[in-house]
Amino acid sequence: QVQLVESGGGLVQAGGSLRLSCAVSGRTFSYHAMSWFRQAPGKEREFVAAISWSGGTTYYTDLVKGRFTISRDNPKAMVYLQMNSLKPEDTAVYYCGLKDRLRGPLVRAEVPDRWGQGIQVTVSS
Repeated sequence: QVQLVESGGGLVQAGGSLRLSCAVSGRTFSYHAMSWFRQAPGKEREFVAAISWSGGTTYYTDLVKGRFTISRDNPKAMVYLQMNSLKPEDTAVYYCGLKDRLRGPLVRAEVPDRWGQGIQVTVSS
């Protein structure tokens, strides 16, 4: 059974940084594209970033480009989201996602097949 477990969220002041981690088990992690989405109160879940199975391709929403970096460590079955220069509008529950397709092309903003439970990120002004 696939499990995705996020960690690293919390409260930070505007301009600060956080690094989210997502641990994946139950799959051959290195064959799957991974992504991060977020959902703010009263809003729909939105795409944040995605990374191909090899790590060679990444996509970002324009809202975070230049501030956030997605990366992965295939031997450790981990995916990360480094978030710098955080803004109050980044406040949301962040979700890690996995695409079931094996070694497939990375499709920007494609909805994952598997989700983590989500983790809160709060940025104070």
